[in-house]
Amino acid sequence: MPKSIALLGSTGSIGTQTLDVISRYPGEFRIEVLTAGNNIKLLAQQAKKFLPDTVVIGNRIHYLQLKEALKDTPVKVLAGDDAIEQIVAGSDVDIVVAAMVGYSGLRPTVAAIKAGKKIALANKETLVVAGEIIKKLVKQSGSRIIPVDSEHSAIFQCLAGEAGNPLDKITLTASGGPFLNFTREMLQNVKPHEALKHPNWEMGNKVTIDSASLMNKGLEVIEARWLFDLSPDQIKVVIHPQSIIHSMVHFADGSIKAQMGMPDMRVPILYALTWPDRFVSDLPKLDLSLHQTLTFCEPDMTRFRNLSIAYGALRQGGNMPCIMNAANEMAVNAFLAGKVGFLQMPDIVEHTMETAEYIMSPGLGYLETSDIKAREIATIYINELHRKS
Repeated sequence: MPKSIALLGSTGSIGTQTLDVISRYPGEFRIEVLTAGNNIKLLAQQAKKFLPDTVVIGNRIHYLQLKEALKDTPVKVLAGDDAIEQIVAGSDVDIVVAAMVGYSGLRPTVAAIKAGKKIALANKETLVVAGEIIKKLVKQSGSRIIPVDSEHSAIFQCLAGEAGNPLDKITLTASGGPFLNFTREMLQNVKPHEALKHPNWEMGNKVTIDSASLMNKGLEVIEARWLFDLSPDQIKVVIHPQSIIHSMVHFADGSIKAQMGMPDMRVPILYALTWPDRFVSDLPKLDLSLHQTLTFCEPDMTRFRNLSIAYGALRQGGNMPCIMNAANEMAVNAFLAGKVGFLQMPDIVEHTMETAEYIMSPGLGYLETSDIKAREIATIYINELHRKS
């Protein structure tokens, strides 16, 4: 029987690449649910092609238009964030691909975990915001999380067959983004369209900006802490501009295992869908004779302060990663809108973290409150910066 898939965030970068992977294996997968936030045009196209049982549009204002677009199909149409949670928890699905961007992916992922689903997790914010809560829920429900991020997929693969063997640390690789060799003075003047030109990966706008500022790597450090039960000191970051080695595991005996491959998100997506098996793939394969030089260097946390900020949030714990994530989402939106400069994004995050109320052991409800309050604080500060510019 084909595996039944619920794809949350089907119109985003990971979502569209997931559908590309699934289309390559007819008979192996069946799309049961597709969800999107606002992109009704693409969601309708996807629904007509894959004919899922149900589609859900997060923004209720688009419900009637989507319903009309799919009136000649057997596809059920629902709307609203609550509907996304309910359909994920109640649907007869084998795998939930959590590909929604940002904080909005938390509640649906929690609902899927509580329902005991296998989760192919591409929404790193879920573990950044609520890692401790998520770990407890997974243990209680019997759910299983398979990471989709290329770095965490690499670590996951390197740890296969190593249960019980002492681990020293892990190293997450980062390309360094488009501004790796920029001075601080140069970074002051970069524009959004420049930051969106990632040298290696094709990603959505938010993740691409985060990669340019190294916040994406900071989020991945926090995610790795919860995925692999590590301390902050056991998670290292190294700049690897070629993006061929996707991450490494260092064992206590001095051995290092690394996972390599082309910078193509469809490979870790496929692995997450087929784990513990590997399928034969026609995706581009790595030829090391074409990549004769692989280089590595330490990240510069002075020019790219977001990585240092993320480590600080991880060490402080509580609701601080949630506050950081919310402020960063607002900062990225403001940068893309031309309201603030590239180097002002970490200023916004730091100001919000210093201003918001800190709670050591928040529940899920208080994390939602922290998210709202942090966005309010960040917005006020962004408006002040914009007025002064």
